[in-house]
Amino acid sequence: MTNSRFSRRSFFFLGSAALTQIFALALPSHAQTVQVKKQKFNGISCYQTIVDLTDPDTFITIGLANNATFANTMQKTSGDEDFQKLVARSRAAVVANGTFFAKNAQKTVMGNMVGGGKFLKYSQWENFGTTLGLRAGNKPEMVTARVDGKPEWDQHWFSLTCGPRLLRNGEIWLKPDVEGFKDPHVLGSGARTAIGFPEDGKRLFLVNFDVNLTLQREAQVMKAMGCYEAMNLDGGASKALAANGKILVPAGRKLTNVIVVYDAKNPAPTELKQAWVRFQQGDRP
Repeated sequence: MTNSRFSRRSFFFLGSAALTQIFALALPSHAQTVQVKKQKFNGISCYQTIVDLTDPDTFITIGLANNATFANTMQKTSGDEDFQKLVARSRAAVVANGTFFAKNAQKTVMGNMVGGGKFLKYSQWENFGTTLGLRAGNKPEMVTARVDGKPEWDQHWFSLTCGPRLLRNGEIWLKPDVEGFKDPHVLGSGARTAIGFPEDGKRLFLVNFDVNLTLQREAQVMKAMGCYEAMNLDGGASKALAANGKILVPAGRKLTNVIVVYDAKNPAPTELKQAWVRFQQGDRP
């Protein structure tokens, strides 16, 4: 990172007033925004969202159906919601589908979940699938619990568990049975979305594919675009994407959770920015 951009990893050294002054001096005259591009890799067309994890205006969190405080569990549920309503309420640069949820009455969300530095869902017994987590300074990591050990969820600003994992250390890694996946709709060819990041961890790629893919083909495409780590996200009728309030890929059903990305053009709510500062100071979920 060059000196022309202020590092978010230094937030915890500064008060809010000092932050305001430094941002006014240090940010480039044209602040970068999240990019959503129609791309083609290995002949496969997709929407590729590129998130600059080093940009101080980039904030990634999770939106829940009906503005819930906690994600759906077997004990308590807030149901699901139209994607259009989730997009309208978020007012974000990008809103995309997140992780799987069950077809039961509770619409239980898969895995532990952290958004804005606080737990949205947590069980110490979770060991299913693969987790993408953002640590302090937006440093990404990908952890497959049954192989790597359980993630340190309490160290995550943002954390989403899904899968199967597609790439591990730059190589295709497909072991859905090890992760606990058995649903043929997940294992077969289908409508796909994925998330991943390159080896330097400075960008995050959210990908919404235009055609049905096998997991093997999906992994090949994620590698071709430069990912070092990558995992599959919910797909099928859940596949959805909106940019700057405009829906590019409409969801085929109501959703329970979405990935929400803010940038300079679509700024994060004040409370989320304040939570980020507290998180850098050591306030953990």
